[in-house]
Amino acid sequence: MLTAIAMPVCGQTFTISNGQHKALVPFRFIRNMLVVQVQINNRGPYNFILDTGCGLMLITDPLLVDSLSLKYKKRVKVTGLGEGEDLDAWMVPVLDVKIKGIEGKNISAAILSKDVLDLSSFAGIHIHGLIGYDFFNSFPVKINFTDSTLTAFSTHKVPVWRKGTKIPLNIEDKKPYLNANINFKEGCGLPLKLMVDLGAGHPLSVENGWNSSSTMPDKFITAANLGVGLSGPINGFMSRVDEMKIGNYQFRQVITAFPDSCSAMDKVTTIKRDGSIGIDLLKRFVLLFDYQQGYLYLKPSYNLKEPFEHDMSGLEYFAAGNDFHRIIVCRVEPGSAADQLGIEKDDELLSINFKEVSRMSLQEIDEILRSKNDRTLLLEVMHQNIPARLLLTLKRRI
Repeated sequence: MLTAIAMPVCGQTFTISNGQHKALVPFRFIRNMLVVQVQINNRGPYNFILDTGCGLMLITDPLLVDSLSLKYKKRVKVTGLGEGEDLDAWMVPVLDVKIKGIEGKNISAAILSKDVLDLSSFAGIHIHGLIGYDFFNSFPVKINFTDSTLTAFSTHKVPVWRKGTKIPLNIEDKKPYLNANINFKEGCGLPLKLMVDLGAGHPLSVENGWNSSSTMPDKFITAANLGVGLSGPINGFMSRVDEMKIGNYQFRQVITAFPDSCSAMDKVTTIKRDGSIGIDLLKRFVLLFDYQQGYLYLKPSYNLKEPFEHDMSGLEYFAAGNDFHRIIVCRVEPGSAADQLGIEKDDELLSINFKEVSRMSLQEIDEILRSKNDRTLLLEVMHQNIPARLLLTLKRRI
């Protein structure tokens, strides 16, 4: 998922509570999203996604207006990735925001008039908004995906990482950027300026430069749905780049999104960039963001060398119902394994290998459907109100 916000706002800051030197905050890792619990004006908790690609705190659930008794201040335009029009949003009065051990006074936020992202259905839990620049600009932040914790440090108590790599980080238009190199094929190197985007689920997105390269990817998924932005669906294609290098780290056969030019980042910022690094690559490290000093520290985790894999079923789905326990198909990739079985949009997935999906998380389902090429799964599907059992054989498409 890619999101971006472009609107003027004064800088706000968070602080560590009670004069402590650090704060340890647990998060839930759901479908490649970091979700933290947030209190607003002493109410909540509410679930917010930490997203370095988000400049201003954004409330995506309009129902919070009533529950928090918020009054609109002024109307603003929100521009985001996608092929639709800009959206109307409203600035809300400055908020008091608390995250475990951390507090922010007089934090500005915008609230969407309509929940176009529908992040709750995507995540399978209620999602109320996103927090980005104001949080990360306030102090150094360490993110450890192994134990699902983030640590905010006083600027005087930042740990020294002797086994990590220090990568220069430029903050432009409230978003972090670094430099990397990719090879589409041997001998076709390309230097890129990439946004570090915790809100994007992909490993890599290349938005500029690939179409001027002398070598295009050999194998790709055409007309792929790359996610939903604030302005609608993001279309393009998926493929792999032969090699990617960040600092001293090299990655092979990296799954890469190539969004259409009409839905690329030119819409939302004047900053020239070539793409973004998403969380499916970043989660292979323990991360330390230090916006003030202009660095990102990378410390390899146990899964650094794991191969990059994409969905092998062709299914896209969301969680429905009051408890988000129903799994509904929203798209089937043409020519995919699921398409060949006749699975269609609006079918309901009931079980996988005799385990009811109501007892599984969306993250668990995602991992099964990209687990192994030629793996056969027994699916139970409700198709046109008739239950059916189908043998689905996963196929690596890129």
